Amino acid sequence: MGLKVYIDGTLYEKDQAKVSVFDHGLLYGDGVFEGIRAYAGRIFQLDAHMERLFNSAKAIALKIPFSQQELKQAIRNTLDTNGLKDAYIRVVVTRGVGTLGLDPNKCSGSSVIIITDTITLYPDELYEKGLEIVTVATMRNHPAALSPRIKSLNYLNNILAKIEAINAGCLEALMLNVDGLVAECTGDNIFIVRNGALLTPPETAGILKGITRDVVMDIARKEGIEVREENLTKSDLFTADECFLTGTAAEVIPVVKIDQRQIGPGTPGPITQRLRGLFKELTEKEE
Repeated sequence: MGLKVYIDGTLYEKDQAKVSVFDHGLLYGDGVFEGIRAYAGRIFQLDAHMERLFNSAKAIALKIPFSQQELKQAIRNTLDTNGLKDAYIRVVVTRGVGTLGLDPNKCSGSSVIIITDTITLYPDELYEKGLEIVTVATMRNHPAALSPRIKSLNYLNNILAKIEAINAGCLEALMLNVDGLVAECTGDNIFIVRNGALLTPPETAGILKGITRDVVMDIARKEGIEVREENLTKSDLFTADECFLTGTAAEVIPVVKIDQRQIGPGTPGPITQRLRGLFKELTEKEE
């Protein structure tokens, strides 16, 4: 039996899971989404993901036709139906079917989609040896145009940066904001370690407030590691002792080169490895 996909209260076989060509999520990228992980059948940080999803929807005046509790139950049911224990869960809410015009008021109502499957973002060896990333010309969206805190279906900004990275022979791209300060990568938040302290760009730098980012910061504080959110330049990254990325799919992955410049000793640093291990422990025991 193949995977089933949830669409508006019904589970469909994967090859029968379809949306209308008039859905504004397809036509205009009008909608929001969350990527969530399940470990050994436990859905990781589900409450935090639901809060961000509903906040993203509220920010674009999109009404989700379920309560958070109802949506969480639909996610669990979809995961159980597919018999998945270790999985990636994609929850999508679109504006729904409408006209060819932009007016969202002409849409019939929002549509909710839940996809459960597996995902591998980076090869296993990169978690041991470290990742190389490159700074790209595509800037992160200006918050006054479209807030990066909204996890919307319009990911063209990130995709263009990803294309630049791939063309440069890298799997991930570092994006700067309009002021030339470090923002984030195409799908991950970025951290550096300097003199034993953990530094990461603040929300005001134009970043998505990552769930994994917050978890790692909490872990570090509990371990007595100083954590600071402050504006960072490329020079700060080049002179860092360690660097790593965090994300739902990526988890915690070390970075050993940026723009072909070696970071620290060129191998995953001790604090990075410590936090990665503690994060893994947390995913194994969290209910």
